[in-house]
Amino acid sequence: MNVPIRTRAAEGLDRRAFTVADVRAMIAAGIMDPDEPVELWEGEFVPMNAKHNRHEIWKRRLARRLILGLPESIAVAVEPSFYLSDITFVDPDILIHAEGLLPEDVRGPDVLLVIEIADSSLDKDLRAKARLYARYGVDHYWVLDPERRRAHLLSRPVADLYTQAEVVEADGAITLPFEPALRVTLADLG
Repeated sequence: MNVPIRTRAAEGLDRRAFTVADVRAMIAAGIMDPDEPVELWEGEFVPMNAKHNRHEIWKRRLARRLILGLPESIAVAVEPSFYLSDITFVDPDILIHAEGLLPEDVRGPDVLLVIEIADSSLDKDLRAKARLYARYGVDHYWVLDPERRRAHLLSRPVADLYTQAEVVEADGAITLPFEPALRVTLADLG
């Protein structure tokens, strides 16, 4: 018998945690729209922030640069559903992994780089989402901030935090950890 997983909200009340399978069943039953702007974090729905013009411009330009600059053996997924566990999926802006993996089989340790573009979600992406990615073993996580024109490069996860952090300012370039020949200049993004 499956016992429902429970979570505990900030006010201390128990809640029933949802699973990825529950979400798929709700979509199949018409209870949820497949494009509903939510993620599932440790069994709880988290609404996604609205995306503004600068976010979309940076994402489009960065994705183009990555797709054209990386070998075909590396997959560049734009806004994929990334299944971290049976109770957690997120929709990062860009997810990079080896081409041979099926999208639903990609897990944290398989990922070469996750990129979030944070025009309206900077605090959430640098704190709560960073803890989530670190907890599931994502080695390299970048948060690009188009408003301040900077990049936060996080790496070396231990438990649920990143032990190395670097900030690159507007006039700087960032180098892919797995492909050092490919550099991205923040000024070129917008």
